[in-house]
Amino acid sequence: MNETDAPNSGGGTAAVVLVAVVRSGGMAGIRRRWEVEPASDETPRWVALIERCPWDDPSETNSGADRYMWSVHVRTDREERERELSDSQLHGAWRELVDAVRDAATADDPASPG
Repeated sequence: MNETDAPNSGGGTAAVVLVAVVRSGGMAGIRRRWEVEPASDETPRWVALIERCPWDDPSETNSGADRYMWSVHVRTDREERERELSDSQLHGAWRELVDAVRDAATADDPASPG
């Protein structure tokens, strides 16, 4: 994104949102990645999903053998955030965000196994 594409605080240009989710681990140790960069008319819904997540809650990673680990990375025009989650932490707002990213990425790429 260059300076002319960047949103300004005066409105007019919609916010830029990029959400990436990486799942690693499991028995086979296979790494999967899903990413979504929603259209400007969908941005408010994605921002709401992002803001509901408890980004600042203390992390209690309980990975365990053969369990998945999740990495959630968000970039907007105002901030960049990343959070590592164990499978047991993936519930509530986190689950909603991850599922939305996976669904959107799969819809964009029907050949993707999900």
